[in-house]
Amino acid sequence: MNPDKLKQILEDHRLWLETRFSTSPKGKKADLRRANLRRANLREANLYGANLYGANLYGANLREADLYVANLYGANLREADLPPFQLPPEVGGFYAFKKTTKGVIKIYVPADAKRTSSLIGRKCRASHVKVVSGPGVGAPGTNYSGPAYNKGEVVAADSFNGDIRIECTNGIHFFMTEQEAKDWS
Repeated sequence: MNPDKLKQILEDHRLWLETRFSTSPKGKKADLRRANLRRANLREANLYGANLYGANLYGANLREADLYVANLYGANLREADLPPFQLPPEVGGFYAFKKTTKGVIKIYVPADAKRTSSLIGRKCRASHVKVVSGPGVGAPGTNYSGPAYNKGEVVAADSFNGDIRIECTNGIHFFMTEQEAKDWS
C-alpha cells in the first residue's frame, strides 16, 4: 500500500475515533480489508476497531499498536512484530473467572483443556472448564442463553476455535483476573 494513502487512512481513523460519539463525527473507521501492508511500520498505530480482514501484515511492525476489537480474521501475521498479549498457561490447570448472567464465577481450566487468548484483547477461551463457585447462564447482555454454569459441574463448549486473531468465537470465554471479568461488558 502506498505510504501516503496509509497515512491518510490512519489519520481519518484517528478523527473517527476522537469524534465517533459526537453528533457530527468526522473521519472514518479504518478499512484495510485485504490491504498489502507487508513490512509496514505500524508501531504505536491506533487500529482500534479497524477492519484488517485478510490483510497482508507479513513482517509488519505492530509493536505497541492498539488492535483492540480489530478484525484480523484471515490476516497474514507471519513474521509480524506483534504487541505483547497475555496467554493463559500453556500446560497444567489453573483458576480463572467468567462473567455470567448472575455475576462473576470462579472456574478451573483443567490441564487437558484447549485454551488460548486473543491477540486483540484480554479475553481468553477454553474448550471446557469446571465451575468452582457461583451460578449463572451464558454471558450478560447477549442473546446467548446457555450453557448453565453450576458449582461442581464441567461445562464443555460446543466447539473450540484456537485462532488468537479472533476475540469472540467458539469456546468458553474467561478472564485471568476477577477484576477483568467484573469490568467486562
